[in-house]
Amino acid sequence: MDFHLNEQRKLMIASVRDLAQGKFKTRGLQYLDGSFPWDNIRELAHIGVLGMAVPEEYGGLGLPVFDTALILEEIAKTCYVTAMAVLGEAGVQTRVISTYAPKEMRERILPKVCTGECILAVCMTEPHAGTDVANYRTNTVVKGDRLALNGTKTLISRAPEAGVFVVFTRINGQPGREGIGCVLVEAGTPGLAVTGTYHTLGGENLHEVQFNDCELPLENLVIREDGFKKLLTAFNTQRCLNPSISLGLAEGAFDESIKYVKERSIFGGPISDSQGIRWKLADMYRDIEGARGLLYKACASANPFPDPFQSAVAKITCNEVAIRVTSEAIQVHGGYGFTDEYLVSRLFRGARYGTLGGGATETLKDLIGRRLVKDGDSPDGILALAA
Repeated sequence: MDFHLNEQRKLMIASVRDLAQGKFKTRGLQYLDGSFPWDNIRELAHIGVLGMAVPEEYGGLGLPVFDTALILEEIAKTCYVTAMAVLGEAGVQTRVISTYAPKEMRERILPKVCTGECILAVCMTEPHAGTDVANYRTNTVVKGDRLALNGTKTLISRAPEAGVFVVFTRINGQPGREGIGCVLVEAGTPGLAVTGTYHTLGGENLHEVQFNDCELPLENLVIREDGFKKLLTAFNTQRCLNPSISLGLAEGAFDESIKYVKERSIFGGPISDSQGIRWKLADMYRDIEGARGLLYKACASANPFPDPFQSAVAKITCNEVAIRVTSEAIQVHGGYGFTDEYLVSRLFRGARYGTLGGGATETLKDLIGRRLVKDGDSPDGILALAA
């Protein structure tokens, strides 16, 4: 497949790269304590990047999944925390609002997403249920023209900063997947509380969010019918954007390793003279390029959402490649690579998240396996699986 970047894409990526390499890389250390990267977010808003998933009619760029993945990949090369913050504005929550929310809400919320005035938080995981959506206990009762929301969500990104929470919830206590819907809750709503903080290996904070008799207008119920199906369809986009961050982390670690082996000397010469080091670099590059091809192919399948089979394969591959490559980058750097001051250490921390978020690796492997059993004996051969 041809993934040629036209001039517009090249200019866009160059603008992001200049910011990331010039500013985000040096600021990355300060975000390891859980601080939100407001400075980086404002600068990305200034060049329009926060609106990349927002339709043009609401002030955004309306970019396809492929372009969005390219931008996240570039940011992740220098700062995992910033990439995750931007994912919140480009991921499933923005697409839920732009696709399913009433026009008045889209007009009010989405322009503020573009400018960085409104940070979005998607609330899915519960203390007892992550991937097992059918066992959600958070519930919304419809009472005439009002809604009453109760429940607890956990491991939520950007909760203290969020202006709008996109909450997947059961509707009227209907059991199973058929009962899943989605409501929007704005910050400041009585009964909404951020009640817990978990500091992560990658540096960002995750939070617990409680909804205690939150009263909402009926129009805040943005998904009621086929909620589970709509959730999974929109989430396929997340399964291309999550691995784009993993790919960027691997590329950033590889770039740093190339620089380091040329500058660092051992036994009277650069360590790049060592065959063992060169073989490590060769394996790292091979992993990255293989993962890139799978990811870009999955992104190109989006119409408007990516193919679930291709995105699952790409996600698993990119997530695992990021762990391997960032780990090898630390080995290449020796003891320095184990310190916070060196970028490869921070990239390694972030890489561990990929297999956990956006669909756990084990869940996606099962999805892939079922598809292989169902269609693996196609008369057109293995290529038919990804057609």
